[in-house]
Amino acid sequence: MAADRYSAVWVSHTSIADFLKCPRSYFLRNMYKDPKSRRKIQITSPSLSLGMGVHDVLESLSILPTERRFSGDLLEDFEKGWKKYTGKKGGFTDPEVERQYKERGLAMIRRVLNHPGPLKNKAVKLTQDLPQYYISEADNIILCGKVDWLEYIPESDSVHIIDFKTSKSEEDGNSLQLPIYTLLVANTQKRKTSKASYWYLEFSDDLQEKVLPDISESHDAVLKISKQISLARKLSKLDCPYGGCKYCEPLERVLKGDAEFVGVDEKMGKDNYILHKHLEEDSVIL
Repeated sequence: MAADRYSAVWVSHTSIADFLKCPRSYFLRNMYKDPKSRRKIQITSPSLSLGMGVHDVLESLSILPTERRFSGDLLEDFEKGWKKYTGKKGGFTDPEVERQYKERGLAMIRRVLNHPGPLKNKAVKLTQDLPQYYISEADNIILCGKVDWLEYIPESDSVHIIDFKTSKSEEDGNSLQLPIYTLLVANTQKRKTSKASYWYLEFSDDLQEKVLPDISESHDAVLKISKQISLARKLSKLDCPYGGCKYCEPLERVLKGDAEFVGVDEKMGKDNYILHKHLEEDSVIL
């Protein structure tokens, strides 16, 4: 198949995780569009809003020169940004629950202010709005995704991949997140990756360094699942293997009208819905 960006299958850490959990969930999250609005759909939740609110502030730092990075009031920036997520827009139906999540976010920002660590050092900013490259031109598959932070290591002219975590639990050891980030960094800028770390902002002042994935093994693993996704799309084989599961059923409720529309997500351009009675995971992949 000839490479064609408009017909290419775009894959990311999030979409691959969706597919591995449930192909039907992948379809509803990444392919389905509401017939009336022509927009994709998503269910907003307190944990999603918390993650996005914190990431908004930290992402704004990455574009600033080192000497100006902490010259502003980050707590005020979080307060202002939170207005996008307040109330039902952020999945909150209880003011007390919203207060608790907002306080968690403020605590994370305070942690960064008190323990800036690598964020006070030079950083590499990728020029692409959405870093991407052809993981396979023959299969017309593009790998894309945003890396939270790239610390510049001058001694080796290399980069340190840093991913901010806002959940209470640690990343699954089998996650493809670091392999995917390693591939993206290797193929969208010239410097080698010398380190990779998670920063669990909920409970740690320090970064948790991870073993760097092998680049060749990462390529093979990500390409293998990407080809499975591409084939499933071609064959329209995107059903739930369980006839309904915790990953696809909440979105099925949106299609059935059993959810409340609360607006359009400014960042993602998706129709936002809330489910008043559901058990959400206290984590979010960003």
